[in-house]
Amino acid sequence: MSERVFNFNPGPSTLPLEVLKEAQKDLLNYANTGMSVMEVSHRSKEFQAIVQEAEEQIKELLGLGDDHRVLFLHGGASTQFSMIPQNFLTEDTVANYIVSGSFAQKAYKESVKVGQTHLAGSTKDVNHNRIVGTDEVTLSDNPAYVHITSNNTIFGTQWKDFPDFGDVPLIADMSSDILSKPFDASKFALIYAGAQKNLGPSGVAVVIIRKDMLEKVPESLPSMLRYDIMAENNSLYNTPPSFSIYMVNLVLKWIKKQGGLEGIAAHNEEKAGYVYDAIDNSDAFYAGHAEKPDRSLMNITFRLPNEDLEKTFVTEAAKKGLAGLKGHRSVGGIRASIYNAMTKEGCKALADFMDEFRLANK
Repeated sequence: MSERVFNFNPGPSTLPLEVLKEAQKDLLNYANTGMSVMEVSHRSKEFQAIVQEAEEQIKELLGLGDDHRVLFLHGGASTQFSMIPQNFLTEDTVANYIVSGSFAQKAYKESVKVGQTHLAGSTKDVNHNRIVGTDEVTLSDNPAYVHITSNNTIFGTQWKDFPDFGDVPLIADMSSDILSKPFDASKFALIYAGAQKNLGPSGVAVVIIRKDMLEKVPESLPSMLRYDIMAENNSLYNTPPSFSIYMVNLVLKWIKKQGGLEGIAAHNEEKAGYVYDAIDNSDAFYAGHAEKPDRSLMNITFRLPNEDLEKTFVTEAAKKGLAGLKGHRSVGGIRASIYNAMTKEGCKALADFMDEFRLANK
């Protein structure tokens, strides 16, 4: 295929074309070093400048100051599932989890292996078609922290307003919607995200941590699992996923060019509107999985009248350059992942195809 498709895969996912072209230009000779950015030493001033700039850009976009650090770590978001309780769950405290989807459940299960863990709220009984209401949340005694997942990639739901639990540290997995809209990042003790959906390619997890949390890290942990050691060494305690960090830095610059979080949010709302309108105006040919108030702007999930039509939909869409639309087995049907880098043109093309397919098969 000589042309790029519209990539609706849930992760690794589409990247801004402008970023890919910039990386292509730098691939053989980064910053006149005579080396690819993949060959530059992580101890060099050139690479340390990339890490520093990426941290500064994330803090600027989120309106954070010197009381937060940004770390770039190995292992993706899934490693954070166990690192968080290992760093912050003590013998006399209880980890609290609000489970609104598959990855939230995985995070909960990892915490259970480490120490006392409490299920503070769940929507499993409705197959996670909505977000847990704050009135449904019941915290344990002596909570070490409360963990949420801000956007549920598989089920297509998203927190619109984040909860507040006072002095109890709030931790969020924002892998699939980080930097997609403005929010008050200062209310979180820790935010983490795998890069491969909204920030860059796979290979690096971004951790935004409040400095007072670093003081809680036990010295008994292995060095590679300690947030404080990673912060002291500016994410360079060992060789980091250097190319992924470089790409994240380029994506951050791209987000700023789009008008920051305000600009990117307007972009995301408009393009999601094309697809949701196609669902809502289909005379029930398409049925969304998520309840309307909790619909995600990042992952749109829906069903067709039967599975045979769904298979045909995916096949015919691919022929038209609309790739990666098969839904996850937990929900079935169709899933369109429309992260920051997905264009309005891509969403409009999908909506137009949905209308054409409905008229041909109703």
